[in-house]
Amino acid sequence: MTRPAAFGLAAAGVAALAVAQAGPGITGLGPVRLRLFPRLAGQGDPGHVALTFDDGPDPDSTPQFAELLAARQVRATFFVLGRMAQRAPGLVAELAAAGHEIGVHGWDHRYLPARTPGAVRSDLHRATDLIARLTGRPPRFFRPPYGVLSGPALLTARNLGLTPVLWGAWGREWTPGATPQSVHATLAAGLAGGVTVLLHDSGCTSPPGSWQAGLGALPLLLDDCAARGLRVGPLGAHRNGEGPGRIQGLRRIS
Repeated sequence: MTRPAAFGLAAAGVAALAVAQAGPGITGLGPVRLRLFPRLAGQGDPGHVALTFDDGPDPDSTPQFAELLAARQVRATFFVLGRMAQRAPGLVAELAAAGHEIGVHGWDHRYLPARTPGAVRSDLHRATDLIARLTGRPPRFFRPPYGVLSGPALLTARNLGLTPVLWGAWGREWTPGATPQSVHATLAAGLAGGVTVLLHDSGCTSPPGSWQAGLGALPLLLDDCAARGLRVGPLGAHRNGEGPGRIQGLRRIS
């Protein structure tokens, strides 16, 4: 083989590896995801809205979301970070016992395409194993940090039996100056039957005041769904067509 041919073959191999590593990240673009990958975007039962939260659990904020949900008799899916769950293991167990679904958000909130395959595997295995121990059941769903997947993340998720799910509407609470009204308005722009909604029950990756804006928007969102005749619940109900059910209260974790 000539030197130019060998160089070209090596370059093609590098390009193929790059596509395998970062190519799935294109699904992080909302319009692409909604049009081409509706299941990944969380599209489900047209009479239902899946309510999901990222970045917890945080003892300062998560119980306030859970108490509001308990008062409204609504269950949700909490995508937890392993490092946060390790600091508040009892809170994860309490959420699960109250009827909420616990999903995997990774161990650290880091951009997956920039990580090595080994680091991604370790990250997801650690988080998945911890959640299974704390809740007594293996998690079903996985959401990557920043909503950006990678080839190794998809392969690892499949090996762990995790289904990747992103979202179709979000509150963008991390926007500077966000208020409950602005978060609700942003959510309402994408709210429809069958959509998966993303809020954050922790401010660990967001500016101060972010989770408070999301918490204030939550009852507005639930009222909006009720007015539209849409049931609200976790991803499992969204995918299986189950009713939202009733949940138990969550005692505050000190």
